Amino acid sequence: MSIPKEPRQLMINLMYLVLTALLALNVSAEVMNAFFTLDKSIDTSSDIVETTNTKVLASMEETVAEKPNYKPLHDAAKQAQEIVGNFNTYIDGIREDLVEEAGGLFPDDFKDPKKAGKPKRFKDKEIPTAYFVDGVKGTAGKLKSEPVGPELKKQIDDTRTALVDLVRNVQAMNIEGTNIKESDVENLLQNLSLKTDDQTWRDYKKPSWEDFVFGHMPVAACYPVLRKFQNDATNSEATIINFFSSQIGATTIEFDKFEPVASAEKGYVIKGEEYTAEVFLSAFSSQAAEGISMSVNGSPLSIEEGKGQYSVRTSSIGEKEYKVDINVENPFTGKVDTYSKTFKYEVGERSVTVSAEKMNVFYIGVKNPIAVSAAGISSNDLSVSVSGAGGKLSKTGKSKWDVEVTNPGECRVNVSGGGLRDSKIFRVKRIPDPVARLSKSSGGQMGNGEFKAQGGVGAFLDNFDFDANCVIQGFNLVYVAKRQDPVESVNPGARYNEKSRRLVSRAKPGDIYYFDNVKARCPGDKAGRPINSMVFKIK
Repeated sequence: MSIPKEPRQLMINLMYLVLTALLALNVSAEVMNAFFTLDKSIDTSSDIVETTNTKVLASMEETVAEKPNYKPLHDAAKQAQEIVGNFNTYIDGIREDLVEEAGGLFPDDFKDPKKAGKPKRFKDKEIPTAYFVDGVKGTAGKLKSEPVGPELKKQIDDTRTALVDLVRNVQAMNIEGTNIKESDVENLLQNLSLKTDDQTWRDYKKPSWEDFVFGHMPVAACYPVLRKFQNDATNSEATIINFFSSQIGATTIEFDKFEPVASAEKGYVIKGEEYTAEVFLSAFSSQAAEGISMSVNGSPLSIEEGKGQYSVRTSSIGEKEYKVDINVENPFTGKVDTYSKTFKYEVGERSVTVSAEKMNVFYIGVKNPIAVSAAGISSNDLSVSVSGAGGKLSKTGKSKWDVEVTNPGECRVNVSGGGLRDSKIFRVKRIPDPVARLSKSSGGQMGNGEFKAQGGVGAFLDNFDFDANCVIQGFNLVYVAKRQDPVESVNPGARYNEKSRRLVSRAKPGDIYYFDNVKARCPGDKAGRPINSMVFKIK
C-alpha cells in the first residue's frame, strides 16, 4: 500500500484502518458510542466555523453599503453560503433515511441510556452496505431503491465544482478595487477541503469509492463520516468567504491616519462677532504618501505625513486670502484627483492663542502638551490655568505646559494677562482602543513556525502620537484541530501560560486558533477594556 504525502489524506486512511480493525474485533457498545461522540464533536466544530462565516458576511454587507462596487463580492460570498447550505441539507436527508433503514431511533427516555436517542440497529453492518453500495432490496429480492453512494459522491464533486466556478466567475469580473491573482486563486482552490479521493480506494483494491467508505461499516460509524463531509463543506465555505472579504479594498487607498480639523471662514473675529467653522476628521493614507502634491497660490509646499506646511510673514492687519490645490495620485490605478479650496484669515493684534501641540484633544492617562501665546504680550505676564475633567497643569518651558486629565468631558484652558482674558475648550477622551496582534498580524493565515515562535499577545496603539503603552490583561485561547473537539485555555496576562503554550505547540497546518475575550488596559483606565478578537488558520 502506498503512503499518501498529503497529511489530510493520511489521516483519512488511518481513520479507516482503525475503523476496520475495531470492526474485526467485534467492537463493544462503548466503542460504538464513541462514534456518536465524534459525530457531535465534528458538528460543534462546524457550528463555530459557520458562526464566523456569518459574522464575516455581516461585516462585508456593512462595507458594501458604503462601497457598492464591492457588491458582487458580497453576492458571491452569500451564494457560497447557499451552495454549502443546500449540500448540508442533502446530507441531513441521507442521515434521516439511514435512521429509517435502521428501524428509527430509541426514545430519548429509553431505559438503557447507552441506546437512548440512537438508531435501533446502530451496530448493523448490512444496512450501510445495502443503502450506500448495493441498493436496498425488497422482500422478493428485487431492487427497491438505487444505492445512494454514487449519488453522494456526485453531490460532493458537484458542490466543489460549483464553489470553484464561483471563484472563477468572480475572478473574470475584474471588479474595481480588487487584485485577484491567478496564484492566489490556485492556492485557494487547493485549500478547499470538500473533495472525494479516487486514488485511495483503488490502492486498497476496492470496487468503488462508496464501498471503501461505507461497505461493511456499522450504522454508528457512518454518522461521523457523513458529518465530516458537512464539516469539509463548511470549512470550504469559510475559505471562499474569507478570500472574497480580503479582496475588499485590495487596490484602493485606505485612509489609516486621522486628525481632527476645524476649517473656519476666518481665522480671527472681533469680540461680539459670530465664529463659524467646519469641524471634521481629516484622513490620510500612508499608501498615497508619494503621490500627493500641494500648492498655495501656485507655489508648491513641502509635505510630511500627508500634511503641507504653509507659512507667510504678515506685514499688515486685515483680511487675507489664499488658495490651496491638492493633487492625489492613486498608487494602484495612476488616476490623479485634484481638490481646491480658498481659505481666509485675518491679521490682528494682541490676541491669545492656545494650541495643542499634538492633537486638539486631551487624552486621559498621558501628558498633553500645549503652547500658549499672546501677540504683543510677554509670556512672563501670562497666567494659565485649567478647569474641568480633573485637569492639572505643569509648566515645561517658555510658553509651554503639560495638561493631565482624569475624567472624560471637557477641559478649559484659561489665559489672562496684559489686559486680556480668554479660554479654550478641549474635548477629553480615553486613549483609543489598542489593536491585539500576534507579531504583525491580527488574524488570517500564519505559518506554523511563525505562529509557534510567538510568546503571547501584544497590544498596539496604531497612529497614536502620544508616548503610551497598553498591556494585555488576558484572553481566551481556543484550539480547534481538524476533526477534534475545541480545547480552551483561559490565559491571564499577555504571555502564554503553561496550558496556552501547550496548545500553541500542537499547531499544525489546517488547525484554527481563536483568541476571544481579549482585554487590554491603557494608561488612565480604571479597568481593562475589551478589544478585537483574532482568528488564525495555520498553514
